[in-house]
Amino acid sequence: MHETAHARVPAQKRKVLRHSVRGQVLDALRAALVDGELVPGEIYSGPALGERFGVSATPVREAMQQLAAEGAVECLPNRGFRVLSRTARERAELAEVRALLEVPVMLRLARTVPEADFRALRPAVAATAEAAAAGDLPGYAEADRAFHRAVLRLAGNDQLVQVAEELHRRAQWPLPGAPRVRRADLVADAAEHSALLEALIARDLPVVESLVREHVAGA
Repeated sequence: MHETAHARVPAQKRKVLRHSVRGQVLDALRAALVDGELVPGEIYSGPALGERFGVSATPVREAMQQLAAEGAVECLPNRGFRVLSRTARERAELAEVRALLEVPVMLRLARTVPEADFRALRPAVAATAEAAAAGDLPGYAEADRAFHRAVLRLAGNDQLVQVAEELHRRAQWPLPGAPRVRRADLVADAAEHSALLEALIARDLPVVESLVREHVAGA
């Protein structure tokens, strides 16, 4: 792919909610990654992105440094930041690791957590369904992570939640050349959240295990 420091920047401004400028830019860049607006292989300059977001290049560079630490981009001195490409094998490896973490935890939660705690997560499931119905891919990605984060927090292990969140975020980056995710796919994925939550409430361990494995494999 042709490399240029002035590659296309995200076409639309993202709504930002955090007070920190760096946090705002980081959220916008993460959304652009999920939405495929930041193209794998392309190089983006800090000043060009800063102009797009209406900020100086400094918070853009700081946000890009965070994305580099997460493995989304690489820093090119005096040139900018290249969005890294993902492979199907990397995606499969992420799914395998996520399953190794989440399956045993979900099964333990199904055995030990009171039904009321699971029922309290229904608004999180509804949020994924709402984003899916709207075809809002970045919004769905955020709601998807929020649901898994809320379930895993019931385990009381902050380190587990952080590691699982990072793996989940990486799994959401699209593969190069992959077609845009369809609204129907998002709706089907959101339905799996509902089914998983109901299986947790019912303490149906075989269904919980099957759903978690299938869900992370399709992320």
